Amino acid sequence: MIKLEGVTKRFRSAAGERVALDGVDLTVAAGQVFGVVGRSGAGKSTLIRTINLLERPDAGRVTVDGQEITALAPAELRAARRRIGMIFQHFNLLNAKTIAENVAFPLRLEGRPGAEADRRVAELLERLGLTEHAKKHPAQLSGGQKQRVGIARALATEPKVLLCDEATSALDPETTDEILSLLDKLNRELGLTIVLITHQMEVVRRVCDRVAVMQDGRVVEEGATADVFLHPNHPATQAMLAEGEEAFDASLAPAGGRLAKLTFRGGSTYEPELSRVARSVGVDYSILSGRISRIRGEPYGQLVVAFTGGDAEAAVAQLTARGVVVEAA
Repeated sequence: MIKLEGVTKRFRSAAGERVALDGVDLTVAAGQVFGVVGRSGAGKSTLIRTINLLERPDAGRVTVDGQEITALAPAELRAARRRIGMIFQHFNLLNAKTIAENVAFPLRLEGRPGAEADRRVAELLERLGLTEHAKKHPAQLSGGQKQRVGIARALATEPKVLLCDEATSALDPETTDEILSLLDKLNRELGLTIVLITHQMEVVRRVCDRVAVMQDGRVVEEGATADVFLHPNHPATQAMLAEGEEAFDASLAPAGGRLAKLTFRGGSTYEPELSRVARSVGVDYSILSGRISRIRGEPYGQLVVAFTGGDAEAAVAQLTARGVVVEAA
């Protein structure tokens, strides 16, 4: 659905030149929720704005739904943008207009007949739980309700792609959860391809099928969300995932124990695999740290254990054979 090839973007000012995107290659399949994460200044927002050419790259090609939008004339680009919805961190609503008028705004620009536009607005307000707020103004709504209006407006022209630029960063945790549930529902029900820019790792963990990690204008790691989160390779990814989590202190491990990090995914998360293997090979173990959670609905568990006594190598071999990923802790 979306393909970026060698996309480069530079910003020039009196202070000099800054490279925001440095030869980025990226592919997003139709129907995916694709997350892009990175620290401030990594190039995330510039990247998402090149997808609909709010920022025109200095080099490279951007293709959306089989159409190279970097090669389009202005009138063709305006038509292409109708298939690419976008929502923003600070909502970008028109304060002087009602909620219904905000949602109708792109339809009016498109020249839709009044009755057709009204039907589409009513449909979207009902889908997003905003019908009772149709005649209110943005100042009368909560942050979560405003973002729902922003989503409804972005969906008005029935786009195939929805771009989300830090769409939950201005919201409290409970409201963030509501908006993420809504995006997940829209993805599943409408088949929307969603590109979600965020610095919140939990947002990606919750809704994204795949994720790209950016640093200094480059994509430094990319893959299925569970693979990237559970087995990060790049130091930038490892550092972001480590924030907010207490680092494991190897000095607390029992003397002579073999330390290992065990990763369980899917149904095996809830199975007593470790105790079964321990009984089978006659090894003792201590659990030093652990967590159980979900990534895009898939359960996973990670344990740091110390094998003491018995045949640790046999235990590792059996765990691996049972589908448990074993790494040195």
